[in-house]
Amino acid sequence: MSKVAVIVCKSYEYSQVKRAVEQGLELLGGAAAFVKPGEKILLKPNLLVGDPPEKCVTTHPAVFKAAGELFQRAGAVLSYGDSPGFGKPEAVARKSGILEAARALHIEMADFVNGEEVSFAGGIQNKRFIIARGALASEGIISLPKFKTHALTRLTGSIKNQFGCIPGILKGEYHVKLPDVNNFAQMLVDLNLFLKPRLFIMDGIMAMEGNGPRGGRPKKMNVLLFSSDPVALDATVCRMIGLEPNSIPTIEAGMKSGLGTCLETNIEILGDDLKQFSCPEFEVQRAPAPTPGNKAVSSIVSNLLIPKPIINAEACIRCGLCIDVCPVQPKVPRWPDGDEARPPVYDYNRCIRCYCCQELCPESAIEVKVPLMRRGLDKLIKG
Repeated sequence: MSKVAVIVCKSYEYSQVKRAVEQGLELLGGAAAFVKPGEKILLKPNLLVGDPPEKCVTTHPAVFKAAGELFQRAGAVLSYGDSPGFGKPEAVARKSGILEAARALHIEMADFVNGEEVSFAGGIQNKRFIIARGALASEGIISLPKFKTHALTRLTGSIKNQFGCIPGILKGEYHVKLPDVNNFAQMLVDLNLFLKPRLFIMDGIMAMEGNGPRGGRPKKMNVLLFSSDPVALDATVCRMIGLEPNSIPTIEAGMKSGLGTCLETNIEILGDDLKQFSCPEFEVQRAPAPTPGNKAVSSIVSNLLIPKPIINAEACIRCGLCIDVCPVQPKVPRWPDGDEARPPVYDYNRCIRCYCCQELCPESAIEVKVPLMRRGLDKLIKG
């Protein structure tokens, strides 16, 4: 049985958060069950971009600080780090409030700028990775994911949080090499199998629904979740919001690869009653989407069936970030006729549907839209 501790926490007031984190850890055997005195332990928050905590894009500093304080008390020597989707790690940590929380506990930032190549014979699909030196230097990882939606994988959860252990623009290269979401999910699972985080503490006090992982809306969920099984934790989140866990590619790949279990009969829920967190109206993409990874699918069919990023011209501020972060060369979004006073336009015939542009847009001006034909087919299938 995999154990998932679920604890009510209704605000980010530090004393409440610390008490909730302590309760969650105690249900799993306490902080000492995961670290030994003197061990070098990495705290791995979600630091996607440098947005303030109230936007719910990153792990809240109160959750980070509470976890840090309790693992320090158990004798761990802590560091922290993440490789943002955009921006330098220290700048992103400062804007998100994590830097201040880390300095209050004298926790050093690890090197997430430089990486080293590693071999992983145990990988199902991926036998080599380039991993941030800060992650490799640790003896164990405590992962601190954020409860959010994601256009490609439906949820940014426990499994996907480790993608930040791949430094810099190398993350974009994986989208190019693995445009099929199922292959991309398998890469994330292999990465978790290599890194072996010891514990996952998910910040869901304020989650994000809708156009995540950056442009969605804060959603009050009042919950912190704890588990050493990332598949079970992500599956539990799915059940909170009425999603079928097997519809999430990272969960399906994780289950098949032995990373953990999503079977409700094999998950023991500890702490508070899961029913009180039920939120079936949570806005998230619920239907699995086909992907352009199959080369037999023509670009015409792809454009008719596969969700694509679309820019809201009124919301667009012409910053060009969508062009900068596109991993495809030449870039899929471009300035029309070189005119930077107008919103970028897409060449959808070359778009790999990685949604990096939508993921990092600072104004939530890009949304992933389902084509009309696809919507019609979905209705026919549902009867």
